[in-house]
Amino acid sequence: MEERKCLECGTEIIGRVDKKFCSDQCRNTYNNRTTAIANSYIRKVNYTIRKNRKIMQELLDKSEKDAIVVNRKKLIELGFSFEYYTNIYKTKTGKYYYFSYEYGFMKIDDDHFTIVLRQEYLTK
Repeated sequence: MEERKCLECGTEIIGRVDKKFCSDQCRNTYNNRTTAIANSYIRKVNYTIRKNRKIMQELLDKSEKDAIVVNRKKLIELGFSFEYYTNIYKTKTGKYYYFSYEYGFMKIDDDHFTIVLRQEYLTK
């Protein structure tokens, strides 16, 4: 019979024929290590989307309006990232809002964006 080795530490495995790890610790270490890169990317994207949401929320809370127009430079100064969002909404007029959860932005021109809160997302 061929000697089987733990995929993590290389120790000889004793037990079931389909066993790949010598212990739960080695299994967890192996799985954590192999998924670390993907998990790191996901954490970065989620952080960016939450940050965008917070920026839009704070801007709307200060204005006490349903929608506001914000300068691109202001959004960039606050750390806003235009590349990350959770979904896209197309209006009847063919314009697009890019949402970070319930808060969205739409490009008006090269320097200005409309920011809105979509209430129906909160009631679903």
